[in-house]
Amino acid sequence: YLATTLVVSRVVESPREATDRFAKAIMTSAFVVVLLPLVSVVWTVIERGSNRFDLDFYTTTMRGVVGEGGGGYQAIVGTLVVTGLTALFSIPFGMFTAIYLVEYSEGNAFSKMVTGLVDVMTGIPSIVAGLFAYALFVVLDGPGHTSGLAGAVALTLLMTPIVVRTTEEMLRLVPNELREASYALGVPKWKTIVKVVLPTAIAGILTGIVLAIARVIGETAPLLITVGITNDVNWNPIEGRMATLPVFTYNSYKFPTLPPQASIDRAWAAALTLVILVVILFTTARILSSILKPKGLK
Repeated sequence: YLATTLVVSRVVESPREATDRFAKAIMTSAFVVVLLPLVSVVWTVIERGSNRFDLDFYTTTMRGVVGEGGGGYQAIVGTLVVTGLTALFSIPFGMFTAIYLVEYSEGNAFSKMVTGLVDVMTGIPSIVAGLFAYALFVVLDGPGHTSGLAGAVALTLLMTPIVVRTTEEMLRLVPNELREASYALGVPKWKTIVKVVLPTAIAGILTGIVLAIARVIGETAPLLITVGITNDVNWNPIEGRMATLPVFTYNSYKFPTLPPQASIDRAWAAALTLVILVVILFTTARILSSILKPKGLK
């Protein structure tokens, strides 16, 4: 296809047009090649997850269920609670850190140290974050501690640097002319940030936050250590095991009940639920960014 495009374009058009069409063909082909695995994964999850995509899966738990039946209601609740706590910890801390680095630091030694620390945290393996959170709560509460709060602390270590980085980049894209115009009108710096800078960058910031949440909502290793698994609903994030969708998926697939196909169907349904949650998050972020974006900005 690429060779034919190049040869035919050189004969019919010109060498310059042929080179342009050849480059476009390469980019289009690369896009298709990259898209194929994504489409394959999504299709597989939808196809296999649809076997248990029913009301029973979303309204019942695994309490007292040995074989067929049961659902992942307890895992959905646990995922929402743990992810909500993680967002509550990570978003304010990450945004305030980014605001400091962009608006107040002026390249001092402390800001360079913070930037280096954020870079290091970005590359931390998820299992290390889980071990850190587990060790922290073992010191505070004793061996064997499992709770949703411990899982949220582990995921916070993974989510915060992403929020810092994305927010920092979005703030740097705001033109300095907007800040200078606000200062010229006598507006204080903090109010300029709140009323001018943040609303201008809100679309990109929300997208970055959603990407950060999508990054941690499917983490399994830290939650295996800190949260564990249970067959019943636990709304209390401070005490006791909590089921989450990633751990529920792993546990159902790795340790199936009899008949095994029932557990595997539940695992795929949980994976499909995770995909749906991410889609909902992205859609909500897009809607909010359109609503909160200042008038006149494209």
